[in-house]
Amino acid sequence: MSKVTQIVEELLAPILTDMGLELVDIEYKKEGSNWFLRIFIDNETGDIDIDECSAVSERLSQRLDETDPIPNAYFLEVSSPGAERPLRNERDFRKAVGRHVHITTKEPVDGATVFEGELLSFENGELTVKEAKKTHVITLEQIDSARMAIVF
Repeated sequence: MSKVTQIVEELLAPILTDMGLELVDIEYKKEGSNWFLRIFIDNETGDIDIDECSAVSERLSQRLDETDPIPNAYFLEVSSPGAERPLRNERDFRKAVGRHVHITTKEPVDGATVFEGELLSFENGELTVKEAKKTHVITLEQIDSARMAIVF
């Protein structure tokens, strides 16, 4: 985590707590000649709306203006994580049980590094993912990235 994202997370935490929202991710990156600070938020039901994003953006923008922790000009974007939201912690995995997920691992598990299927369970740091013909058990330590997946 960069210093900027760490500071932003500290400024953002009380705002989200006050509004009953949760932080999904923070990105601070340069694209072309512009810097972007992207905040992804969600709520318990997963149906974050534009009014909530706007309210967080306004409150965070005010705090950023007061503390001025970012040395260069940037664009602030606050949004929902979308249908393919990242899965980053145990809470995310517990909420995703019964849903379709996409997981990549650092090293091969059962001869593969990419898995897409239903997350059957998450217990004791292990995910059970059912693909079309096979079920895999993957530990949190083996995961490189994980996200929700859309089924067509």
